[in-house]
Amino acid sequence: MTSTTSSSSAGIRVRRARTSDVAAIQALVEPLVQRRILLGKDAVVFYESVQEFRVVETDDGTLIGCGALHVMWRDLGEVRTLAVADEWLHAGVGHALLSRLEDDARELGLSRLFCLTFEVGFFTKHGFVDMGDETVDPEVYAELVRSHDEGVAEFLDLARVKPNTLGNTRMLKHL
Repeated sequence: MTSTTSSSSAGIRVRRARTSDVAAIQALVEPLVQRRILLGKDAVVFYESVQEFRVVETDDGTLIGCGALHVMWRDLGEVRTLAVADEWLHAGVGHALLSRLEDDARELGLSRLFCLTFEVGFFTKHGFVDMGDETVDPEVYAELVRSHDEGVAEFLDLARVKPNTLGNTRMLKHL
């Protein structure tokens, strides 16, 4: 396996996202935004974070999945914007993406992964557990609370993000 591509399953591969993928990433995410499963993002946000994304494509180059790994702290990252085209659900695409993001996290030296999700069953199958009220040590909390990143606010379970996160479950995995 190389660091830029890998065969995940017959006919698909996971690779690092490129700026030319942003429109396809938005197209994958939009139906989930409409169903209120994911929060919508402006194109500029996708471009600013394109280096965090991995995409899954078919042999003909069609993007069928995406996901991002965002570093939050020295040992903590967040799996963000994990999306799979409806017709590819339950075909191993989400598994391939999450496995690659976990590999990326380990490569960066992270030991914990956070996600905020409605897809509790999927993430539970991959070793994530409901965080409950758990956050971090007070010293780390004091640093993280200074962040303007919404994902950090979601991790800390801050009141200002609660309207956007209702129904979601905060989950954590130790790598």
